[in-house]
Amino acid sequence: MSYYTYSDEPLISLQLKRTNWKILLQQFICLQIIILLSFATVMGQDQKEGFNYDESKVGDYSLPNVLLTASKTVVSTTKDWEMLQRPEILHLFEEHVYGYTPKAYDKIQFHVKNENSKAMDGRAHLKEVEIMVFKNNKSVILNLTLFTPNNLKESAPVFLLINNRSKRNTASERDTISGFWPAEKIINAGYAIAAFQVDDAAPDNKNSYQNAALQLYPELLQADNGMKAIGAWAWAASRVMDYFEKDSSIDRTKVAVVGHSRGGKAALWAAAIDNRFAICFSNNSGNTGTKLSRRNFGETVKRINTNFPHWFNNNYKKYNNNENALPVDQHMLIALIAPRPIYATSASKDLWGDPKGMFLALKSAEPVYALYGLESKLPKDQPQLNTPTINSALGYHIRDGIHDLTEYDWDNFIKFANFQYK
Repeated sequence: MSYYTYSDEPLISLQLKRTNWKILLQQFICLQIIILLSFATVMGQDQKEGFNYDESKVGDYSLPNVLLTASKTVVSTTKDWEMLQRPEILHLFEEHVYGYTPKAYDKIQFHVKNENSKAMDGRAHLKEVEIMVFKNNKSVILNLTLFTPNNLKESAPVFLLINNRSKRNTASERDTISGFWPAEKIINAGYAIAAFQVDDAAPDNKNSYQNAALQLYPELLQADNGMKAIGAWAWAASRVMDYFEKDSSIDRTKVAVVGHSRGGKAALWAAAIDNRFAICFSNNSGNTGTKLSRRNFGETVKRINTNFPHWFNNNYKKYNNNENALPVDQHMLIALIAPRPIYATSASKDLWGDPKGMFLALKSAEPVYALYGLESKLPKDQPQLNTPTINSALGYHIRDGIHDLTEYDWDNFIKFANFQYK
């Protein structure tokens, strides 16, 4: 009785109130279920069922010695590295992973199809350039978008993005402002910013990847060690470099190649085969990027070859479920870039890409940088989130978040480049 007296409401009102609370409780429970399901979906993007994400189950593995030649000669000088070991390792990656990437072509032409000297409210000069490459009576066109800062009196250092995302991210009209390619931020920092679309060089499709650059080199399509899409994207980055060497607004000695995910794999390979690139930035590149293949965590060689059979050469499929038989591992790819600086990244929720395996690959490349007297200031163990290593020949960060290229990443790319070019 006291209950009703306290409420000071009729019985029918109390029944309605109880019913409303019941409905609210049901709605709250449903909302929590939706949140949990959404969280599970997001995590599912980073953790694929049937693959290892438990450090205790990684197991033992042994990496090839980056300073030991096939003839068991120990490399102790930069001369030995450049004359003996580096060519040997490069050949092994060509033969077994990325495929042979040709340098020859019959002719190359550059055409500025659009230009605006007062882009970005007068802060930048826009050029849209067609790069036409000819070989075997065929040609392919690579479309380059380039912004250079107007406030520089000298030629500009440039970041070149191998764009594996939507063209809108790198649109010259800037109708889409994206953290994936924050061109305004780069211009404000005193750098030029450029991008080309991977599909111009090789469509990212297992049925049509051969319908661009590879049409110039049909012999590679028949070869088990011929390049496929990743190699074609790296080849295209080199053709853009050919253009930069002719554009007086660009400092050709300060060209940094940048890529995310599959683009990050291509950026690594581009820097390995073309030493004109001054810095390599490989963002969340994972398997067959900066992740160690032998480390049983996240994506495997078999999974990447099965899902993306058009990325790497045919020989690479021999190492499905057979990583230990590989004559190389990814620390050796990083070493091919020495003495040029490299900055690699990972993300806390990108377990599929194995952040720790990427860090360990960088650490395992340190001996080659040491040959050149270049100090790596990478910590002994993988650093905490959002604590980048900048003032070093080998740079790294793991940020909080998902598999993506963000403004946080670019902020650190700028800092790393500032340190290297100072």
